[in-house]
Amino acid sequence: MEKTAQKVWDQAQGQANADYMRRRRVSIDPITRLEGHGKIEIFLNDQGNVDRAYLQIPELRGFEVFSQGRPSEDMPQITSRICGVCPTAHHMAAAKALDDLYQVECHPVGRMIRELVYNTFMLEDHALHVYILGGPDFIVGPDAPKELRNVVGVIGKVGLEVGKKVISTRRRLRSIINYAGGKVIHPVLGLPGGVAKGISPDQIKEFQEIARDGLEFAKFTLQVFKDIVLKNDSYVKLITSDAFTHKTYYMGLVDKNNKVNFYDGDVRVVTPEGKEYARFPIRKYLEHISEHVEPWSYIKFPFLKQVGWKGFVEGGTSGVYAVAPMARLNAAEGMATPEAQKAYEEYFKVLGGKPVHHTLANHYARVVEMIQAAERIVELVHDPKITSKEFRTIPTKTPTKGFGAVEAPRGTLIHHYETDEKGLIRKANLIVATLNNSARIAMSVDKAAKGLIKGGQVNDGLLNQVEMAFRAYDPCFGCATHTLPGEMPLVVTLRDLQGGVIREIRR
Repeated sequence: MEKTAQKVWDQAQGQANADYMRRRRVSIDPITRLEGHGKIEIFLNDQGNVDRAYLQIPELRGFEVFSQGRPSEDMPQITSRICGVCPTAHHMAAAKALDDLYQVECHPVGRMIRELVYNTFMLEDHALHVYILGGPDFIVGPDAPKELRNVVGVIGKVGLEVGKKVISTRRRLRSIINYAGGKVIHPVLGLPGGVAKGISPDQIKEFQEIARDGLEFAKFTLQVFKDIVLKNDSYVKLITSDAFTHKTYYMGLVDKNNKVNFYDGDVRVVTPEGKEYARFPIRKYLEHISEHVEPWSYIKFPFLKQVGWKGFVEGGTSGVYAVAPMARLNAAEGMATPEAQKAYEEYFKVLGGKPVHHTLANHYARVVEMIQAAERIVELVHDPKITSKEFRTIPTKTPTKGFGAVEAPRGTLIHHYETDEKGLIRKANLIVATLNNSARIAMSVDKAAKGLIKGGQVNDGLLNQVEMAFRAYDPCFGCATHTLPGEMPLVVTLRDLQGGVIREIRR
């Protein structure tokens, strides 16, 4: 009898402990409207406030390792398979790394074609996030029922004709990538010294029409953002709230005039106060960037090497930095095209001056960048040299090391290859845009959870706002997890019917 009573008591205690832990732990699994996979674990204290929130990335891609031994010329095709959303970014960074690896200057016409494809990709990819991934949080509303926070809900708000316009414009823009790159998802144009295919004079008139319509679409999107977001006081208050604000360093590629450049340029880093901290060619990135690891995620956390890793904290004494649209605008001294420059100036005026530290401002900055990408497409398709029959410089040097970088939609993307004398990859290092942002994203999720969840009051709308803290960066976690140490850690937890832990097995 006593043993039975003890067993019942133990079971009751186990159930109570399990219930207690469930009340103290909130899981968002899976997180939504992103590229890749992830979950958020939120731990509450006895008062029901957030003690700590973790963004965990459970996937592992391993491209850095299984690229070893492959011909370097294959890297633009191999790395574009990392992600079906941003393959053009990896393809272009790889092509630029091959230029450097083989010590060959990209042919001027080949560069123009690369830039055309790349700016087209930036425009249509930003549109994807504005209307489909991030857009539902503002167009439909952060507290709207979850079944409406999607593209269908967006179309319901903006109207069917606008929805058709978004889909049609992205499809037409992608036809440029499809023509010049061979295919949209995994383009094949980049070669050391140029591209594999030129642009026919017969095709250029159609491209000019698409470019004109693309620019009008970008301007239209800016107006949509102003009407739906900036004219809504509650949205502006949310964007500028402390829960979505961090003061960190900012990084982005800039041209010789310190203007935003998506395809090329030096890396410029500014302090939380907006002053230039560093400017360097991508070949010197290892002098400025180091990577930190944590046991609870497969993603690494880059930081500024000279400042040092001080943990997940903000401020000038912490090496944490940000990339992506908001960071690019902070790191630059302006946009490279006239209409984008006007939007850039208005952006800082609306948000209280430069630099902007509000995570959700990435959405606004993204629309400003759409205008520059569209204007640059117009410039390129009206340059008569772009239809030249010569578009590649053949390399003649023996490969050793190569470095390439572009501004992916999600931020600065770095490819670094080292080969033997035959051009076979001995080492590949990929510091992906989302990886550069990983520390700040982790901080953003934690701060948003702490600022929004109080007294144990948790609902779907609040949890969606916590997700908005990472969603603003438009992260691609599949792109960001490539180190393969040889054996994946594994935890198997066995639970009884009441949820109590019976046994835990670890590898």
